[in-house]
Amino acid sequence: MPAWFVKEEVRNMFPDHAAAAGAPGEEINGNWMSRLVRYRDGDDYYYIKTYTSRGRGLRKFMGRSRIRAEWENLQAFVAMGIPTADLVAYGESVTGGSYCGTLITREVRGTSDLAALVDDRHPLLGSRQWRSQVIGRLSEAVHKMHGSGFVHSDLKWRNILVEVTDDPGVYLIDCPLGRKMSGPFLARGRIKDLACLDKIARKQLSKMERLRFYLAYKGKSRLDVKDKKEIHRVLRFFEGRE
Repeated sequence: MPAWFVKEEVRNMFPDHAAAAGAPGEEINGNWMSRLVRYRDGDDYYYIKTYTSRGRGLRKFMGRSRIRAEWENLQAFVAMGIPTADLVAYGESVTGGSYCGTLITREVRGTSDLAALVDDRHPLLGSRQWRSQVIGRLSEAVHKMHGSGFVHSDLKWRNILVEVTDDPGVYLIDCPLGRKMSGPFLARGRIKDLACLDKIARKQLSKMERLRFYLAYKGKSRLDVKDKKEIHRVLRFFEGRE
C-alpha cells in the first residue's frame, strides 16, 4: 500500500511526508511522540499532526498505529454520516528504522471546541436556544456513532467542534482511541462516552437540558427503568478514578 495519500487540491503543498512534516506554521503542541502545527495557505488553515512513534504500549509493535487509527476513525465518521474535519492527507512509513506518520486536516472555518468556549466564557453559552441546537445535533451524532457499534473513548468537550454562529453545526474530531465494539465492551464504551460528555455538562447545563440530551440520544420521550439504571452508571463512572 502506498505510504502517502493526498487530495489533489493540496498535492502541491503536501506532496510527501517530508513536505508535510517540514511545513512552517504555528506549533499548537508537541511531545516525545507527536507534533501538531497549524499551517496557513491563503484563507485556509490546515492542522498537520506528525508522529515519530507508532504509539504507546503494544501499538509500538503490533496492530494499527495511533495515527492510522486516527485517520481511519475520521473516515469512519464520514461513513456514519457524522460531521468531522476534512481529511486531506495521511500516511505512514519506516525509513532506515525511523518511523513517520502524518495526518492533515483542513480547519473547519468558524468553529471552536466546546471546552474553549467554556474557558472563554463565550456569550453564546448563555443562550438557551443555542445550547438546545447543540444538544440536538450532538445527541444525533452520538446516537449514530453508538448505533453503528462505534465508541469514541475520548468524547470530551475539547474533541467536539461547534460553529460559533446562531445555527451551529457540530463536528466530532481527535479520535485515535475509537473503535468498533460489541457486547459488554460496547455497553461499557457507551457509558464511558456519555460520562466524558457529562463531566463538563453537569457544570454548564441544567438537569433538564442533560435529560433532553439523553432522551434525544435514545430516541425516546420518557425514561424507563433500564434508562434510569444506565444514567446512574454514567453519573458514577468516574467515581474513584480521578
